[in-house]
Amino acid sequence: MNLTRDRVYSIGWATILLVCFVLTVALTLRVNAVKSQVHQADKRIVAVQQDIAFLETEFQTRSNQQQLKLLNDVEFGYGAPTAEQYLEGERQLLALGKAVGPNAPAPLLYAHDDGSAAPEKDTGNSLLAMVSPVTGASAAAATVNGPEAAERRKLARDAANLSQRLARIELPQASQQ
Repeated sequence: MNLTRDRVYSIGWATILLVCFVLTVALTLRVNAVKSQVHQADKRIVAVQQDIAFLETEFQTRSNQQQLKLLNDVEFGYGAPTAEQYLEGERQLLALGKAVGPNAPAPLLYAHDDGSAAPEKDTGNSLLAMVSPVTGASAAAATVNGPEAAERRKLARDAANLSQRLARIELPQASQQ
């Protein structure tokens, strides 16, 4: 195979360009790897700075707690609550309140249903069971009578008609085909 000088030069330049391209790619990969390491180091630095700030705050808080405890002991004499200071229930809390008057109602009432009582017949009107705690009057007795009741019935009837109209789908009739 007879190679001329121009062909050898062309092959040499192509080889040099190929080597330069490979070295450039390798250098780019190395630079990106170093950038990644620098970025990770920056992240670690920020995390360590946050830890330092947290520990400084914790140290200041704990030192302030000791100062507050010393101030508390000297100035105010407050103490941590003991087991005797806690209440066992609502009745003990109620006993700490003011004395009840001679005609006052029972101070504490519990709503409790153990399920042993027979269920009452549902009349459909839950107002019958409701009683005002202030007056003692039944809430059913406070129902509206007269023109206001008639107006309420009219509004209820109109609402029922509206729901029926809205529930119906009317298709338009084709006028002429």
